[in-house]
Amino acid sequence: MADEKPGIAQTDKSSEDYDKSGYDGMTGAERGPQKTVNLNRNVTARIQNPLAGIPRETLFKNVEDFAHEAGMAEHIPLIQRGALVAQDPPAFEQIAELDEDEKDALRNEVLHKWRQPWALYFTVILCSIGAAVQGWDQTGSNGANLSWPRDFGVPNEGEGATDYNTWIVGIVNAGPYIGSAAFGCWASDPMNYYIGRRGTIFISAIFCLLPVIGSAVAQNWEQLFVTRLLLGIGMGAKASTVPIYAAENCPAAIRGGLVMSWQMWTAFGIFLGFCANLAVYNVGDIAWRLQLGSAFIPAIPLLIGVYFCPESPRWYIKKGRYDRAFKSLCRLRNTPLQAARDLYYISAQINEEAAIIGKSNYVTRFVELFTIPRVRRATLASFVVMLAQQMCGINIIAFYSSTVFVEAGFGPLQALLASFGFGLVNFVFAWPAVWTIDTWGRRTLLLFTFPQMAWTLLAAGLCFLIPEDNRAHLGLIAFFIFLFAAFYSPGEGPVPFTYSAEVFPLSHREVGMSWAVATCLFWAAVLSITFPRLLRAFQPVGAFGFYAGLNVTALVLIFLFVPETKQRTLEELDYVFAVPTRTHVSYQLFKALPWWFNRYILRRKGARLEPLYQFENAVAADQGAAVKGSDSH
Repeated sequence: MADEKPGIAQTDKSSEDYDKSGYDGMTGAERGPQKTVNLNRNVTARIQNPLAGIPRETLFKNVEDFAHEAGMAEHIPLIQRGALVAQDPPAFEQIAELDEDEKDALRNEVLHKWRQPWALYFTVILCSIGAAVQGWDQTGSNGANLSWPRDFGVPNEGEGATDYNTWIVGIVNAGPYIGSAAFGCWASDPMNYYIGRRGTIFISAIFCLLPVIGSAVAQNWEQLFVTRLLLGIGMGAKASTVPIYAAENCPAAIRGGLVMSWQMWTAFGIFLGFCANLAVYNVGDIAWRLQLGSAFIPAIPLLIGVYFCPESPRWYIKKGRYDRAFKSLCRLRNTPLQAARDLYYISAQINEEAAIIGKSNYVTRFVELFTIPRVRRATLASFVVMLAQQMCGINIIAFYSSTVFVEAGFGPLQALLASFGFGLVNFVFAWPAVWTIDTWGRRTLLLFTFPQMAWTLLAAGLCFLIPEDNRAHLGLIAFFIFLFAAFYSPGEGPVPFTYSAEVFPLSHREVGMSWAVATCLFWAAVLSITFPRLLRAFQPVGAFGFYAGLNVTALVLIFLFVPETKQRTLEELDYVFAVPTRTHVSYQLFKALPWWFNRYILRRKGARLEPLYQFENAVAADQGAAVKGSDSH
């Protein structure tokens, strides 16, 4: 048998199919060679481990070649042990080369999955600060909208208000999202390529610091618009990079819970922005300047803290700097064995990606988002979840809650207090997703929360029909808006950025995330520009009803085009997105939907759903089943 290249799975077209139920108690070598899966057209929906089935001698020879090429010859025994674990994660108990401490560390990945190194949690904290910057930047303008238009001679309410002024206010508020969608998001790909994840975050932090201060001293609406465009460059580059950085550093078992901290702390930043709006409400004419300028506060620790974090090991591997990738993984994992396992496994899968996708430049990578089938499916799924975040209507509240509450009959201070309540609900109800996103899954959270957001938003709109002199008028409007936020926060809140950061292969991850975030922020700009005019034309009932209808549309798109990604390594997702879109849609319409109707509408407990994905050989998630199974005996 000829030796393979390091990390490339041996193939045998004559191999018989074996049990597809997941972990079967055999080691990878005992299962024998496996069939390859076409990463562009995985019609059978198989998910396989690229190392499974390689004979031990061949695997060890591959590791030696890999270590010599990577300049890591002194780590050959460690990487060989790591490769054995990566080859068959649930069978690590049978690997004689592992000592008891190493086996105990592997058990703890399942039994104590949140027991992670400080460097990993510091990285997540840093990413959380980046998210807080994003949220605070979004809400500074919320309270300022009550003051700056009149100061700059473009009032959009009361005396002197015109349709022209309404459009001006919308465009100024949309400035950061225009800057992000037009330049900031797309700049992140070359920035990541040349200066890495940390360097990109540092540059974006500068753009989140200086333009914010500039907006506080602007002398007319044109200057304010320019400073907010510059702010958008930082917001776009940061939003395109931070979730990727977090996803690439986190273990698969808790990746969703940690990466979703982006949205949770964005919600916290929104809450802090509302707090700042309230804190400076009574300071006089400069209140709106302080409301806009206060967003510089969280940018400072982001600017400084990024230098104390390890660089993404996957970025180092992509650059061929395996020794540095290993050092990063040693900081991000509990033991050198786990670092060596992840180093070799990631390298093996990247080799498979490279064999299919090859090398490319920025322009070709962008074009390939729509031409390579595996990448195109990820592009479609990320587009749907990002578009849905704007379709659901959350940002008509995040951007214009003070305006909406004033329209409902609140006074300026009452409107700010109600907006503060919205921010608090948005943050508090994001916490459950830390646990549910990796247990219930991304797709399940979306399918559950979108119907709830539709009816609560519709109910909030209908409450505007209650006479204003009725005490229930204000109370019910605020109640249903808060309830809407409570359903948004654990579902469509954390999922889009978490999902988009993980679905693309490493070769297209930066440009793919740029596409996803640009999609989100472009439609945020459209919403920001159009909502003041929409509110003026449709009145609150029509505007809220319109967005309630968009929630239903988003639900259908998610049901058809968004695959589940929970508890799969970033490399295993190649096989998930190799399943043709037609196969996925057909399964949802003709198997999943009838099963759901029988099980939950007709209450037939015996209804059974055939799984879409067939797990061929052991993959990383099966380690949990093996450990928990042995622990129960």
